[in-house]
Amino acid sequence: MELGDVELQSGVILPGAFLAYKTYGTLRADKSNAILYPTAFGDTHVQNEWLIGEGKALDPQHYFIIVPNLLGNGLSSSPSNTPSPWDRGNFPQVTIMNNVRLQHRLVTQRFGISKLALVTGWSLGAMQTFQWAASYPDMVERIAPIAGTAKAWPHTYVFLEGVKAPLEADAAWRSGHDRQTAEKALRAVGRVYAGWGFSQAFYREERYQQLGYTLLDAFLSGFWDGNFAGRGLNPEDSQFIDDELKRLLACSVSAS
Repeated sequence: MELGDVELQSGVILPGAFLAYKTYGTLRADKSNAILYPTAFGDTHVQNEWLIGEGKALDPQHYFIIVPNLLGNGLSSSPSNTPSPWDRGNFPQVTIMNNVRLQHRLVTQRFGISKLALVTGWSLGAMQTFQWAASYPDMVERIAPIAGTAKAWPHTYVFLEGVKAPLEADAAWRSGHDRQTAEKALRAVGRVYAGWGFSQAFYREERYQQLGYTLLDAFLSGFWDGNFAGRGLNPEDSQFIDDELKRLLACSVSAS
């Protein structure tokens, strides 16, 4: 959705802003079955699809599901697709509130929806869910935030500092990088995520075998490392992960 020139919370004008999104299912005539499902850290709508499908939690046979892509994720306005002077490393800082306001325009202006049956998301998507409830309480009937909080607490800080560490230790990443460098660094991020993304019981009971991995090392390499490195991020957009981490650390619904 083309949004024109958008003023961000920082006061910077982002020219020609746009949101990429995908929908699933059919919107009822009374528009009562709409669900908003924002993307999480480093994700696109593709990574959201595991919860969408017939018989799943978000069933397009019953609901109209809108998945907006975060600013900076390579599909919505991002360093790689924004014209100078805000391209590449000059892409302006965007906040959770910036994303939610633009999503509100998408929902109301593109689809004419005045009530959302549900807003849900995990991690950074959960933070957006809380922001939706705080900013548009009369519009949101239910929220289902998953593995996320309304602000970044000290434990969140510890986790995100761990994610930042392999990026900051990589000289090639710091100096600007090509796709090969980006994939190497993102594999390291995936390996850090591996210890946080699933429970002790998941690993102890070898539940990764249910995902098609016989050996633990194969799961770590194929699922976690490969998941992050294989997202196809433009190298210019993968640099934006640094800023996205800073945004997570600064997240607080009370500050919006």
